[in-house]
Amino acid sequence: MSGSKWQDPVPFLRGTAWLDGPRAVRADPAGLAPLSWDIAERAALPIGVRLEFTASAQARAVELRYRARVPEQSGDGQESAHCFALWRDGRCVREVCTAAPAGEATVALRLPAPAERGAVFTVHLPENQAPVVLGVRAVGGSVSPAPRRPRWVVHGDSITEGWWSTRPAHAWPAVAGRDLGLDPVNLGYAGSARGELPVAQQLATLPAALLTLAFGTNCWWPVPTSAPLMYEVTRAFVTLIRQGHPDTPLLLVSPLSRPAAESTANALGATLADLRTAMEEAVRDLMASGDTRLALLPGRPLLRAEHLADGLHPNDAGHARLASAVAGAVREAGFLEGCGAAVAR
Repeated sequence: MSGSKWQDPVPFLRGTAWLDGPRAVRADPAGLAPLSWDIAERAALPIGVRLEFTASAQARAVELRYRARVPEQSGDGQESAHCFALWRDGRCVREVCTAAPAGEATVALRLPAPAERGAVFTVHLPENQAPVVLGVRAVGGSVSPAPRRPRWVVHGDSITEGWWSTRPAHAWPAVAGRDLGLDPVNLGYAGSARGELPVAQQLATLPAALLTLAFGTNCWWPVPTSAPLMYEVTRAFVTLIRQGHPDTPLLLVSPLSRPAAESTANALGATLADLRTAMEEAVRDLMASGDTRLALLPGRPLLRAEHLADGLHPNDAGHARLASAVAGAVREAGFLEGCGAAVAR
């Protein structure tokens, strides 16, 4: 299979926050010093990063030249298969799975024939293998970067990263992004997202049409937080973000159901229910004080036990249910107005 000339992949990349050379990274490479090592480590993985393009009617396939940096162990419960998935119109039309390469490699994804004029194709990458895309080219025609959609910055923990979803495209930010017509930028950091203020400072500098925060479960354990501290951390986190985004719509999702933690006190005497209540009170107080572009989605009722793969992380059905709830809350708050995204569904 022969292709046309290789194109620069950067104009095709979506779900990107920062670039470190050719790599899409999820923390500012010039501002890593204040971040904890675990956040910096997770930020090196291209979670949620994908390519979007349109193709001419003559294009038979798209080829990606890439280099993989394979972690020794991901430990995140996701599929370890080295799979590239081609999506169009909200569904997967092709998936190519290969052995993880030991250096540069090329993967070819055959396009549906004939390619529809203006149809947008998305390629979801094998995130755990941290691929760096080096080139994009068409086979038998041409491909062009797809029109950009409004950027939606989503911050959270391993649930936001998509743990236990069977594919990157099934993680709740990806599902909700397709529903809302937005470009989700996944800044979920597994094991972290405890209201770290340096993260809020980075979020304040990142342009966004919409922001969503979904953290808190890791404040119960492994780093215990008291309810009064949770209240103050939530206020401080939102306040720092507002220094860079005074009018940007911001939705906060409080911690989801975690049965083992709901009524069990941590080392500081707080149950997850206590922490959730403190976070929600902080958001409501900020709203009452005049933040009209802030909204709250209580997390406790969103998922049931059958939606949890391991008592904490959603399965695919749970991710889909959470995505629907978030998309509904965004619409109900009127946050799509002015974003340039379609609101009819």
